[in-house]
Amino acid sequence: MASWLCPSIRQRLALSRVGRPTHIRARFLHADQSVGTPYAAKRYSLLSPALVGLGLIPVLTFALGTWQVQRLKWKVDLIDELSEKLQQEPIPLPNKVNLAVIPEFVYRRVTLRGKWDDAHSILLGPRVMDGKNGFHLITPLVRTDGSTVLVDRGFISEHVATKRKFSTPEGEVEIHGMLRESQARNSFTPDNNPEKGEWYWADIATMANTAGGESSNVQPVLIEEIFEGHAGEVAMRLQNGVPIGKVPIVDIRNAHASYVATWYSLSALTTAMFIRLLLKQRRVSARLPR
Repeated sequence: MASWLCPSIRQRLALSRVGRPTHIRARFLHADQSVGTPYAAKRYSLLSPALVGLGLIPVLTFALGTWQVQRLKWKVDLIDELSEKLQQEPIPLPNKVNLAVIPEFVYRRVTLRGKWDDAHSILLGPRVMDGKNGFHLITPLVRTDGSTVLVDRGFISEHVATKRKFSTPEGEVEIHGMLRESQARNSFTPDNNPEKGEWYWADIATMANTAGGESSNVQPVLIEEIFEGHAGEVAMRLQNGVPIGKVPIVDIRNAHASYVATWYSLSALTTAMFIRLLLKQRRVSARLPR
C-alpha cells in the first residue's frame, strides 16, 4: 500500500516507528550528561575558602589570648618583684656605679650627697601633673666622693620652668631617691634636640654627655628623687618653684588583662559566626538535589 511512497519518505516513517539510530541516541545521551556536569559543580561545599578562613580566626585569637595570659602573669610577677625592691631599706650609691648591674637595681632606694650643677639642668617634657602643665627638672649632682650622676628632682610648673624660677639649694644636699633606666620611646614621641634644649624622653646617655660626659666624670646614671609629702606641701612647692619628686610606687603600665579579654571575646564571637555560617551552608546543601 505504501509502495508508491518514495524511499526517503519510507525511511523517515521507519525511523519514527523504530526510533533513532544508535549513534544519534548516543549523541543525545552524551549531551544530557554534559548538561548535568556544570550543575553538579555549583553545589555548596562545606569547605569553602570563606568558611575555612573564618574558622582560622577563632583559633588565632584564642592563641593570642592565651599568650596575653602568660604576659599578664609575667608582668604581675615583675611588678611584685620591683615593689619588693622598693620596700627595702635605702643603700648608699657607690662612688663609681657599675653600669652593667643597674637593671638589677631599678626601683632600688638609694641615698647620695653632693652639690647641684644648676648650669647643666635639663627640662624634660612637657609633662602633666594634676591637670597642670610643666616639666621634670633633671640636674647633675656633683658628689665630692664619687662620680657625678643625674637626678630627676621632679615636676615644676610651666610658668616656673619658662621663667627659670625653680629653687636650687646651694651647698651640699642629701638625696633620697631610686634608680631608674632610660625611658622607652614610642613612635609618637619626638626626637630630642639637645642643641636647642628640647628633651622629650629620658635618654640618659645623651643627657650625661650634655652635662660633661666622661671627661667631667659624669656617669649615665639617673636617680629619681622621692617625695612622700602631703597635698598641702605639693601646693606649696608648686607655688614656690620647688620640684615635686616621685611618689615611691612602681609605675609600669599593665594592660594585659584588657588584651586577654579582647582576644578571648573575639575568639568567642568569631566561633559563633563560624558555627552559624556552617549550619547555614549545611541547610542550603541539604535542599540541593543529589
